Amino acid sequence: MKLLSIDDSRTIRRVISGVGAMLGFEVLEAENGMVGLQVLEESSHEVGLILLDWNMPGLNGLEVLKKVKADERFMHIPVMMVTTEGEKDNIIRAIQAGACHYMTKPFSQEEMAGRIMEAIGMGGM
Repeated sequence: MKLLSIDDSRTIRRVISGVGAMLGFEVLEAENGMVGLQVLEESSHEVGLILLDWNMPGLNGLEVLKKVKADERFMHIPVMMVTTEGEKDNIIRAIQAGACHYMTKPFSQEEMAGRIMEAIGMGGM
């Protein structure tokens, strides 16, 4: 199983890749929503979790989330929002759109590891 990190911040993608590697997962990376959907088209059979930023140029994270959940090829893949958007209304919108977890930045590597394990159904750390 692979993780797909879609975030315009190279630093965040690098942190998530490090946490994923620590947990034994390969992490695919995409720098924006459009690239993320292309990666998903190519590797959806291997992706077990999408970690998705909200604020990105072009297609934002909420739009990507809605596209993922509307496509029967991808709708089964859990999506965790990883974002600076911590307002209650945004959290509700993301959950209503199909996100299984919501994590605000900044976060520690331990918090991220625990959330990844929860999101893939392997409990917290």
